[in-house]
Amino acid sequence: MLNKHIAILICFFKLTTIVFSQSEKDGFVNWMSFKEAQEKNKILQKPFLIDIYTDWCGWCKHMMKTTYSNQGIANYINSNFYAVKFDAETKDTIEYNGKIYKPLSKEPKTPHELAVKFLGNSLSYPSTMFITNNFEYNLLTQGFLEDKKIEPILIFMVENAWRTTSFDEFNKHFSNAFVDTNFAKTKINIYTVNELEKLQKKKPKKVLINVGARFCNTCRVMSKTTFVDTSIANYLNKNFYFVNFDVESNDTIVFKKTKYYKQLVNNYPLNNLALKLTNNKFSLPALCLLDEELNSIDVLNYYQSPEQIKPILYYIASNIYKTKPWTDFIKEYIAHPVNLNKK
Repeated sequence: MLNKHIAILICFFKLTTIVFSQSEKDGFVNWMSFKEAQEKNKILQKPFLIDIYTDWCGWCKHMMKTTYSNQGIANYINSNFYAVKFDAETKDTIEYNGKIYKPLSKEPKTPHELAVKFLGNSLSYPSTMFITNNFEYNLLTQGFLEDKKIEPILIFMVENAWRTTSFDEFNKHFSNAFVDTNFAKTKINIYTVNELEKLQKKKPKKVLINVGARFCNTCRVMSKTTFVDTSIANYLNKNFYFVNFDVESNDTIVFKKTKYYKQLVNNYPLNNLALKLTNNKFSLPALCLLDEELNSIDVLNYYQSPEQIKPILYYIASNIYKTKPWTDFIKEYIAHPVNLNKK
């Protein structure tokens, strides 16, 4: 089944000139109540963005006038999140995730019970809570978030990078991909799917196919950081044939004597080779690991950082996967990490 975020905006909106045609109090974000957001989520699931503020908080107002009044940021939030404006000192009773939360006191400037749940003892404003559609994961940020700080958080949540990595790790590589790009890199050899059979006859190797799309931001982060990381690139070049595969490719591709081409899948124009390579567990990004006979070994869904992929590459290339379960291998690897550049 196609990842439900496949139809998100083609790329992350760049910063645009702020225009205050809407109320400066609310910015351009379509704010809603907890009740409305949770009701909408029952029909179409999206992550939640909760702006936790107080009426007396100056930085809260400034965030509305700047970050949430950036039309590009607001459009992305409106398309991909249910955004809730939550007064941390409200006197309303709120139902959240099946539980009832009430004000702790009738006195002014007293935090609400739900604010305490979100913030604990750190009652500082503004605070922003990002929560997955099933309430499985949440990410709390505290303090003013300017445009450039909120961008990677939004992508981290929408494109499910939280499933595979911490935000701090993702944010570091996001910055290396788009901001601090002057870091050590090594060029990687890139092949096409059509070349694989001939390459395998000449010199058999494992295959790593990077399945991505132009509109996928986590795909771009991986391409700009993960594969060119100096601790990984040389090992990839030596032990794998690396392929970039665009799921929107118009090409007809022959893979293992079968033709694959672009067609509508769930109303999305997709080259159906993507479904074959990912064993019909398609997500973006996805890394498909194949053996020398071009048979699937495994599929890694969602964003993969350099730190995550190192032991996986060694596990596959060294053929340890044939004799030892991953859980046993990774315990040993953590205790005694392998320097891929010496392998």
